[in-house]
Amino acid sequence: MKHIFIYNPAAGRSDNAIGHLKSNLKRYDGLITYEIYHTTEPGDATAYVRTRCKAEPEEMLRFYACGGDGTANEVLHGIIGQPNASMTIFPCGSGNDFVKYYGGAKRFLDIDALINGVETPIDVMRIGDRYSLNVTNFGFDTAVARTMEKVRRKKIIGGKNAYTTGILTALMKAMKNDCTVFVDGEQINDGKILLCTVANGSHVGGSFKCAPKSDNTDGLLEICLVRPVSRFTFIKLVNVYKEGTHLDDDRFEKIITYRRGKSVRVCAPEGFAYTLDGEIVEQNEFTIENCPAAIRFAVPAEKSTQNEAQEQAENEKEPATV
Repeated sequence: MKHIFIYNPAAGRSDNAIGHLKSNLKRYDGLITYEIYHTTEPGDATAYVRTRCKAEPEEMLRFYACGGDGTANEVLHGIIGQPNASMTIFPCGSGNDFVKYYGGAKRFLDIDALINGVETPIDVMRIGDRYSLNVTNFGFDTAVARTMEKVRRKKIIGGKNAYTTGILTALMKAMKNDCTVFVDGEQINDGKILLCTVANGSHVGGSFKCAPKSDNTDGLLEICLVRPVSRFTFIKLVNVYKEGTHLDDDRFEKIITYRRGKSVRVCAPEGFAYTLDGEIVEQNEFTIENCPAAIRFAVPAEKSTQNEAQEQAENEKEPATV
């Protein structure tokens, strides 16, 4: 197997992390075949992964997305439909939401555990020709993201204040969003939402545990639709949603509609948008389908066997003594 690290230099905290990665990989010289590829522009990771898979069809390739959720999504698009490819994540982006499903970034930053990871078939979402590894969401969350995209380069309201600007703007303009949601053909709302998440992962927005009961191997999507509420109720309950206890909190009983299903159809007015693994997509009618066991994802080993491998290699180099 070849281990190919796809490094996105534009990711949030990539500089320090890639130095850590390179220093740790040196210990594997002669033990595994590995290489590092630096992306040059958006979409480069997808194109490179596809090219490598087609050029080496008989070789098993594991791609490591070294960046954030956007880099992981690009690698996902590259390995879809490639039987000789699998993927995992070395998280050094700003959000790193998907790895929180498995316990968080720290586990994936353990190079030994990651290289010795166990490959597991997992579900992914498909919307037309796009795929999502983690969460597709719309409504309030997408309004926040759209504002952040507009102001992130502006003084005072942009930069590190872009998220706050996005929240304040959404509180003013996106508390009631027009769209109708169908799960496996069943209409689950009256045409209005505050927000809706469709998940195979568990977290969104950096720290919100939107789908605490998610299982990305069960063949089903987790759908959590929150109906419009007052700003006062939103502020009072947002931390409960953030902690992921909203599905078991009685105060959410009349606010949330929760379903599991194989497909979700959304109908909305022109100008509507959804967010797919953090990417904003302008579309007012779309269907989200689950693709069971669509890729192999390497989950870090609980206990690393790297030291044992090194010891064995050293023993093979040394002559036996009597």
